[in-house]
Amino acid sequence: MSENLLFIDELAFDIIVFFSVSFSYGGAMEFDIGFTDKDITAWGGMALMKKMLDRSKVDDLFASMAELPRPQSNRGYDPEQIIKSFWVSIWCGANRFLHTEVVRQDEVIRKIFGWDRMCGHDTYRRFFGKFTLGTSQEVSDKMYSWFFNGLKFDNYTLDFDSTVITRYGDQEGAARGYNPAKRNRKSHHPLMAFVADCRMVANFWLRSGNASSANNMESFLDNTLYKLGEKKIGLLRADSGFCSDKIFTNLEKKSIQYVIAARFQQPIQRLAAACQCWFSLDDGIEVSETSYQGKEWEEPRRMILVRQHIPQRPKASGKQLRLFSDDEIYNNYRYQCFITNLALPAAEVWRLYRGRADAENRIKELKYDFGLSGFSQGNFVATEAALNMVMMAYNLMSLFRQVILKQKKQPQMSTLRYTVFAVGAFMVKEGNKRILKLSMSMKRREWFEGLWSRASAFSW
Repeated sequence: MSENLLFIDELAFDIIVFFSVSFSYGGAMEFDIGFTDKDITAWGGMALMKKMLDRSKVDDLFASMAELPRPQSNRGYDPEQIIKSFWVSIWCGANRFLHTEVVRQDEVIRKIFGWDRMCGHDTYRRFFGKFTLGTSQEVSDKMYSWFFNGLKFDNYTLDFDSTVITRYGDQEGAARGYNPAKRNRKSHHPLMAFVADCRMVANFWLRSGNASSANNMESFLDNTLYKLGEKKIGLLRADSGFCSDKIFTNLEKKSIQYVIAARFQQPIQRLAAACQCWFSLDDGIEVSETSYQGKEWEEPRRMILVRQHIPQRPKASGKQLRLFSDDEIYNNYRYQCFITNLALPAAEVWRLYRGRADAENRIKELKYDFGLSGFSQGNFVATEAALNMVMMAYNLMSLFRQVILKQKKQPQMSTLRYTVFAVGAFMVKEGNKRILKLSMSMKRREWFEGLWSRASAFSW
């Protein structure tokens, strides 16, 4: 016992001596602070976005949009600068209007984009507050149409989804509805369309918090197709909130192939329980198919059924047949059902639908990295106008990932912000030419020059 205590005392003494020496050494390395008048930015990588925007000819789009609210005084900001600086603020990490003040103080960003002065957060609020319902619709239609018309590929997979944005004030349109995270809290319930192939937003409509998932679905689909122009929709996927005969009929009239999850109501549960013919795909996964016609449906449609054995696959997605909860056989499985007009084998239909889960990742990124939940105003139209600009900022960043970055795994915005755009830089002038000096190690310079070359060669 005494030997153990002696050992502990010696160990404690060694630790005290170590930290004493360390602090003594640290004290010898003390430093003071100073200041410099040189304009330095932490976001030198934004030069890549400036180059890509120039090559995309977005200024020509702005020039053609007479709907954009124009300044009433000579001191007002042009809408082109307001929108671009709003995008830059989002790319640099702004999730609320007040956050944009960080970019406002950045003189190097101002020089990179060639602006005389920078917008403050009140400028953005006033600008979006000038939008009317008609103006917001016309501007968003033209911007989405311009964007997708410039993309060189076609035949998209379109995912429809909705999300809940919790509100903590008295914003117009905020109402109590389905809100699993904050029950009884007011919210907005926007409807969204994603192009799964290139991870871009095809359309965004802000809605009241008490709107159902499929509310205004037909008009939203028509507007989405208008924005996509001549692009072909090869497949449309949606969750059970969009399962209705009206939606199926509308898609079939437009000759659009679809896979939509079925609502797990009593007739569907009985149909799944009665199914006896199951084909095994893998350990614990079985698939089947049948024909199903709802009470108000004009005709039957193809239904794909999937069940997964819970003991073998404890993390399996799907729902249990609660209608038969007393039967142990059914309690061992989770089921999924899909309505489709595809002629593919049942297993392929299920595999195609599984890709729709990526839409949830897009929504999370929009909320956490692009301010989908934060750019809110009291006026409903102003909020929708601002959020459509958020969607366009997201699409432009997705375009950057596709054509400039070209990595096998596309990083999220939070990763890009600190691996590509967070580069210390300052601007110098040599003769009549401005040069952005980037603080970057030798190992990274060649890589960054490659990105600059791609941005310079990009064409719209």
